[in-house]
Amino acid sequence: MLDHDPAALTCLPAVGFPDEHVLSSAAIPAYLVDTYWWAYVHPRAVRFFERQWLVNLILWGNFSKLRDAALDALGTSLPGTTLQVACVYGNFTAHLARRLPEGARLDVVDVLPVQLANLRAKLGPAASVNLLHQDASKLELPSASYDRVVLFFLLHEMPVDVRTRTLAEALRVVKPGGKVVVVDYHGPARWHPFRPIMRLILRKLEPFAMDLWAHEVDEWLPALPANAIRKETFWGGLYQKLVIEPT
Repeated sequence: MLDHDPAALTCLPAVGFPDEHVLSSAAIPAYLVDTYWWAYVHPRAVRFFERQWLVNLILWGNFSKLRDAALDALGTSLPGTTLQVACVYGNFTAHLARRLPEGARLDVVDVLPVQLANLRAKLGPAASVNLLHQDASKLELPSASYDRVVLFFLLHEMPVDVRTRTLAEALRVVKPGGKVVVVDYHGPARWHPFRPIMRLILRKLEPFAMDLWAHEVDEWLPALPANAIRKETFWGGLYQKLVIEPT
């Protein structure tokens, strides 16, 4: 059985995570331990979920399509600086890194050392990816320092106040003329055959995700011009992609 003692979970070591990749010491938020100890926090949970076939199954076979939609929105080649906010199970980061030309930089931030350790193990020591131990809702990064920022299935894991601050931080660190790409859940069409089961699953296991069924992401964004956000939905509306290009 997995240990759901919050004190024990927050003290779990990040085995294999080298200190030179840690830029700050971010405390693990209580909501993350309380709600997602079984999925992201406990090392045995990480070992269980880090399976490409399982990640694809959780997304009903749509992982590759959604991954590529996010990557294509970022660009076929990614010069300059790219920020990925939070680690991702599966091969998202590996595919992202392949689009970096020589001299480009990819930073990945996560508040969980165990997730950073897992990503480093997946990528291998030779990968030119910087792993930063930081809280997405209060980044210790300079303003206007990234050409592009991507949040891949992160917002649904956050309570609304954290989600709002995280989006504000993503917009703060992106350069003028840059873009923020978001892929996440969305309220499916009423005719969607998986709507009842997804409602049941999300309410039980991912309680914050239902916010994305009931609200548009721009409700949690700072004021932006009307044409600054482009939205596309996938698979009967269950998933969405937003491309935000603040001026």
